[in-house]
Amino acid sequence: MKKVAIIMGSDSDFPIVKSAITELKNYGVPFECMVMSAHRTPELASNFAANAKANGFGVIICAAGMAAHLAGVVAGHTTLPVIGIPIKSTFEGLDALLATVQMPSGIPVATVAVNGAKNAALLAIQMLALSDDTLSAKLEQAKQDMIDGVKAKNEKLQQAISEL
Repeated sequence: MKKVAIIMGSDSDFPIVKSAITELKNYGVPFECMVMSAHRTPELASNFAANAKANGFGVIICAAGMAAHLAGVVAGHTTLPVIGIPIKSTFEGLDALLATVQMPSGIPVATVAVNGAKNAALLAIQMLALSDDTLSAKLEQAKQDMIDGVKAKNEKLQQAISEL
């Protein structure tokens, strides 16, 4: 199975990124998590991205706040899918969201919600599951578990309404 790289622009992003790590662990997806900055360590970030495929990665998740150029810089140096997590730091995260989602033509970055680390991990898992039947089955089971959970909550609600 290919690994997922999680790159944070700063270690201050870790409290948000933890939910992505937890999700990857829950699905048994190997990953590496590190700090690299598009601005403070641009050569490190570009070298990592350029070599990520050869180093066994299948998807790269980038978390960054404020100017949030990390996902775009990484995407510019790889053909792997890149998922951006805009981190809320200033302006309610709108600056990071816009910086992450507004990529020029030819440099795609899939973008999740502000602080949406869990969904970034799930999107990475879905991408890897395209060529991994075991991972695909785990995703299908998780969807069914969500459906069953919502149905159970609705039944409980209907019971409470009938008792009014």
